Amino acid sequence: MKSAIEETFALHCKAYGLTPEREFKFHPSRKWRFDFAWPDRKCAVELEGGIWTGGRHTRGSGVIGDMEKYNQAGALGWFVFRFDGGAVKRGEAIKFINEVLEAK
Repeated sequence: MKSAIEETFALHCKAYGLTPEREFKFHPSRKWRFDFAWPDRKCAVELEGGIWTGGRHTRGSGVIGDMEKYNQAGALGWFVFRFDGGAVKRGEAIKFINEVLEAK
């Protein structure tokens, strides 16, 4: 089940005419996925939920797992942009990504 923040970002993408792939598996041997990706541009978005409520992304093992995932993504040539729910709700995330994709 997709989170409310993921669904909001998806609606923003549609409004901007952007068509990302959702839950895109980027690594050849690991099960890692990006929340949203534009594979032809090696651009990805990760939405970090629960950062103010003690969610997975704020606990030690979650942070370490995220570091491994994002480092591997970078080694494979990916640009990974991370946003919290507030940035999505305020429209900052979609504006930023739209600018990045226009520049690439």
